[in-house]
Amino acid sequence: MLRGGRVADPARGDERVVDVHLAGGRVHAVGPTLPAPDGAQVLDVSGCVVGPGFVDLHSHVNSVAGQRLQAMDGVTTALELEGGLMPVDLAYRRTAQEGRPLNFGFSASWGQARATVLLGWEPTLDLTSSLGMLGQAEWQRSSSPTELARWLELLRAEVGDGALGIGILQGYAPRTDPTEFTAVARLAAETGVPTFTHVRELAAADPSTPVDGSSEIVVAAGETGARMHHCHVNSTSRRHLDQVLATLAAARAEGSSVTVEAYPYGAGSTGIGAAFLAPERLGVWGLDPTHLVLLPEGTRIRDEAHLRQVRRQDPGHACIVEFLDEREPADLQLLQRALAFPDAIVASDAMPVLWPEGVRESRRWPLPPGGTAHPRTSGTFAKALRIMVRELRAWTWVEAFRRCSWLPSQVLAEVSPAAARKGHLSVGADADVVVLDPEAVSDRASYTDPTRPSTGVRHLLVQGEFVVRDRELDEGAFPGQPVRAGR
Repeated sequence: MLRGGRVADPARGDERVVDVHLAGGRVHAVGPTLPAPDGAQVLDVSGCVVGPGFVDLHSHVNSVAGQRLQAMDGVTTALELEGGLMPVDLAYRRTAQEGRPLNFGFSASWGQARATVLLGWEPTLDLTSSLGMLGQAEWQRSSSPTELARWLELLRAEVGDGALGIGILQGYAPRTDPTEFTAVARLAAETGVPTFTHVRELAAADPSTPVDGSSEIVVAAGETGARMHHCHVNSTSRRHLDQVLATLAAARAEGSSVTVEAYPYGAGSTGIGAAFLAPERLGVWGLDPTHLVLLPEGTRIRDEAHLRQVRRQDPGHACIVEFLDEREPADLQLLQRALAFPDAIVASDAMPVLWPEGVRESRRWPLPPGGTAHPRTSGTFAKALRIMVRELRAWTWVEAFRRCSWLPSQVLAEVSPAAARKGHLSVGADADVVVLDPEAVSDRASYTDPTRPSTGVRHLLVQGEFVVRDRELDEGAFPGQPVRAGR
C-alpha cells in the first residue's frame, strides 16, 4: 500500500492525493484512505509524486547493468524497438532465462533481415556484431525483387513470433530504393504492428538523398495506413528540427498516425562504421572527425585518416557523436523544443555499459569502476523531468507521466495486452510504479561520468516487486516480464 502520495495518472488526466493498493502484481485499488489488508506493507509516500513507471520504447541496453541504471531513472519497461533483434523468439527466451530487473521486449529487425538475405549474415543477439554489420556496404544497397520478397517474409515470420513491431534503421542504408520502405510499411499495416524508424537523411541537409527522411515516413504512413514511429527526432533533425517538426505537425493535423520521440542530449551514440559517419558524409551533419569520441576509451578521433582507420578495423566500435552543443543557448533551445512538441514521447536510445576488454555486463551494484556509456543510459528521464517540469515548468506532473508512460504504452496497446496494462494506474493495470521526490529528481550522468545514477526515485516497483526501495536498488530483484505481441 502506497499511502498519501500525489498520484498523477495520465489516463485520468489528473493528480490526486490518494492511496494506491497493489496486490498480485496489479493495481488493486486507488482512492482516499483505503483500508490496509492484514499483513500488507504500508509505505508513507506523502509529499511524493506517484505515477506509472516510465516505458522506454528505445533502449539498446539489453543487460542487467544497463537496466539497473534505467531503474534508477524511473524506467520500469525497457524495449528494443528501433533496431530490433533477430531471431526475436530467441531474444525473448534468452532474456527471460537470464532475468531482468525491468520488463523487456523486442521488435523485428529490418537491418538484420536484410543482411541475412543480402550478406548471408547469420543473425546474432550481440550488439557489437550487429553494429559491425551495419558498417558493411553490401547490405546497404537496394534489393532485387527476389531479395526484397525474401527478407519481407523473414520480417513477417518474426512478427508472427511475437515481435512488437518492425525496427527500421533506414538511416544506416540511406541510399536504398524508397519503394522498399513503403513495402515494409505495407507489411506492418497488413500484420497490424507499428514501425520504429531511424529516418534517412533530410533533403535540407543533403539534397542528393533519394527522399527526405521525415517526409518519407509521413507519406508511407498515409499511403499504407501503417502506424509509424519517428525515432529520436532531435538527433536525426539536428539544426533542421523546426522544419521537421512543422512537417510532422502538418501531417498530424491531417490525421497522420506518425508518433515521435526525443531525448534531451546534444550528442548521440552508435557504431563508428555507420553510413552517416563516413568522412565524406560528416559535412552533411555540419561535423568533422573531431566531433566523434570512441568508447570505452574516451579517445577523440583526430582526423580523417584516423576515422577511416577505425571504421576499417572495427566498424562496430561504439562512439559518441556530438551533433549539437548544449552549452550554446540556441542548440539547447532546439532540444527543449523537441521535448515540448505536442505528444512527443521521451525515449532514451540507451546504450549498453562498456568496460575495458570488451566486457558488457555486470551484476555488481554499484557498477564496477571504469564503465562507460552515453549518459542517456543513466539520465534521460530524470533530465527531461528536471528541465521540463522543474526548470521550465512546461509540463505538469500529469503531462510528464503522459509523455514518459502513457503515450509510449499506447503506441503498443493495440498490439500487446501487456503494453495495454502499462503507463497508467487504473484498477487492473500492472503494478509498475515509480515514486518520485519531486524536488530531488535530477540526472547526474555526464559525458565524463556517464554511469552516475539519477536521483529522486524513492521507490520503483515492477510487477509489484521493489526494484528500488528507499532510494536503494535491490540487487536480488529480477521481476521483469516480457512485453510481447499477442494475437
